Amino acid sequence: MSEAVTRTVTTPPGLLASLDPLLREWLPRQRWFAGKGRPVTGFDLVAATELLPPTAKLGLYHLLVRAHQPLQPGHAGHEQPGDCYQLFIGVREALPPRLAPALIGHVSRGPLAGRTVYEALHDTRPADLLLEALRTRARIGGLRFERDPRQEIRPGLVPRLMTAEQSNSSVVYGDTFILKLMRRMVPGINPDLELPLALAREGCPRVPPPTAWLVTDAEDTAGPSHTAEPYVLGVLQPFVQGATDGWELALRELAKGEDFVAEARAIGRATAEVHTALARALPTVTLGHVQMRGLVDGMTERLEAAVHAVPALRPYAEDLRSAYTALDDLASEGRTWTAQRVHGDLHLGQCLRSPAGTWSLIDFEGEPARPLAERRMPQPAVRDVAGMLRSFDYAARTADPPQPDWAVHCRAAYCAGYAEAAGRDPRTEPVLLRAYETDKAVYEAVYEARHRPDWLPVPLAALRRLASADPT
Repeated sequence: MSEAVTRTVTTPPGLLASLDPLLREWLPRQRWFAGKGRPVTGFDLVAATELLPPTAKLGLYHLLVRAHQPLQPGHAGHEQPGDCYQLFIGVREALPPRLAPALIGHVSRGPLAGRTVYEALHDTRPADLLLEALRTRARIGGLRFERDPRQEIRPGLVPRLMTAEQSNSSVVYGDTFILKLMRRMVPGINPDLELPLALAREGCPRVPPPTAWLVTDAEDTAGPSHTAEPYVLGVLQPFVQGATDGWELALRELAKGEDFVAEARAIGRATAEVHTALARALPTVTLGHVQMRGLVDGMTERLEAAVHAVPALRPYAEDLRSAYTALDDLASEGRTWTAQRVHGDLHLGQCLRSPAGTWSLIDFEGEPARPLAERRMPQPAVRDVAGMLRSFDYAARTADPPQPDWAVHCRAAYCAGYAEAAGRDPRTEPVLLRAYETDKAVYEAVYEARHRPDWLPVPLAALRRLASADPT
């Protein structure tokens, strides 16, 4: 494949119709499928690209499909266009045993009748093709494979699909690169590419710089926004070989009865360095009373909804509300705050420690459930700090018995490390920090009540503390 190769492809008519019955069963079983609990009733084809013709021993299709689902479980006949998903569909006459876990099904009609289709990222040849296309800046149909020309991508790196992902899929190439492929697709500028690119321009060493990325200009006429904005489909970054994420390391130290203070302090410094670089690279804004009123109203609405959904919150509702009114009172007195681009979903699992002891931050996508425009809005940097503080609480509560003092020491060390690098301690903004930590814990309470009721005591313990806190 030559440099910047362009290849025109055609997709056989009836492709989606032939896959439809198989995808209805297979898609809801995937960990990254967001519409759990509601059946898939049909699909719209947003885009289809033939990467390898199915007449050969192996065929490969790249699909963007929008799933239709009922508005509520058990309400058949009231479907709406749901989420859009990125799929890599492999086609073979029969699957070898090593690919048995990747099976989607056997096609009975249409252009692929008699063939077997499967999740192609489990297969080395399709994964090889993706890396080679990125290396050569290929154009295949509507897909554009881009890369940083200053970074080298060696051919022949052996791929392997990582199995620990949830909201996306990742392929590691020879312990040199990791390709993160988005699954639930939203058109527009994805912060998981935008922010690392900005940090790379600033020379920030705390975030692996993007090496290459995959985009398409497919227009989703069936989507809720009818937008023609491009989709960012995947990002290739250097792989930190031998790295341990902060969550795993924290649990390991807890199990051994060791403290985590030094590491928490180092993570605080890393967070502050990233925030400082983002503030240099991208515009900041000043939040006055009008802007803070909108922010407080959003927090208050989320609290009211949470109290309705989680009755255990009712005894604390009034005191928790005071965390937000105290912030509004400060703003009404003329206090202002600086907002900037932030990570948006920072916790211990988003921090990597290299074998040399250096900490990096990863996964800048933000909270995937929130609208993209909201994830790209400047916000007070303390939002990320609050997320990390909550993560220390979660780690401490996994111990048997729970170790709340461990969390207290880690939280203090993290803030101290942040202050060392940023020149300001987030604890000097107690009203703002309490409001954001409360908002995060309220979100956690709703999530745990719905998905992991046994974990509900974790955010409830924090909310009891925050309800009785004196921010002054």
